[in-house]
Amino acid sequence: MKRALVIGGNGTLGTAIVAKLNELSVEVVTAGRNSGDYQVDMTSTDSIAALFEAVPNIDYVIVAAGQTHYAKLEELTPENNMISVQGKLLGQVNVVLIGQHYVNDKGSFTLVSGIIKDHPIAQGASSAMANGAIDAFAKAAAYELPRGIRLNSVSPNLFEESAEKYKDFFIGFNPVPVERVANTFIQSALGIETAQTFKVY
Repeated sequence: MKRALVIGGNGTLGTAIVAKLNELSVEVVTAGRNSGDYQVDMTSTDSIAALFEAVPNIDYVIVAAGQTHYAKLEELTPENNMISVQGKLLGQVNVVLIGQHYVNDKGSFTLVSGIIKDHPIAQGASSAMANGAIDAFAKAAAYELPRGIRLNSVSPNLFEESAEKYKDFFIGFNPVPVERVANTFIQSALGIETAQTFKVY
């Protein structure tokens, strides 16, 4: 049986991904900052390394987590911007840099970015920066991963399930069902493609 590690597996997106993996008889291990089978702080390389040491025999690593900071540009400080850099960008990059030494041959990594790198919203510059960098890293790094390991990113639109909460920011956007986004993560993780950014817009 194949085994997947889903970081952020208890969130809205992560829960949907886990459900899809269960349908495909993939064994799932979840991790999160305060929930899941294991706890991990993606801003800490020691914490990421400890997670991979604790969870052997992983075929698919899926990240459905990452903190970013939203603020008007005139109020965005270098310190607040680092929340996005460390929480979403470097956290996911370090999952790959560390995890490549643990993932099984021909395994995969799937990272999460987001639509606002292509379609900006007010107060979203810091998050958009992280999203764009994630996609660029996934495309470039995929070609250098060893042992047939693949690497992709998924850039989702606003979820229908979250649309009411965030409608004042995502004006005129056409939200997508989180199930559709979860299917795209499955396509990335279990398929054969690499160095791709799958857009679910």
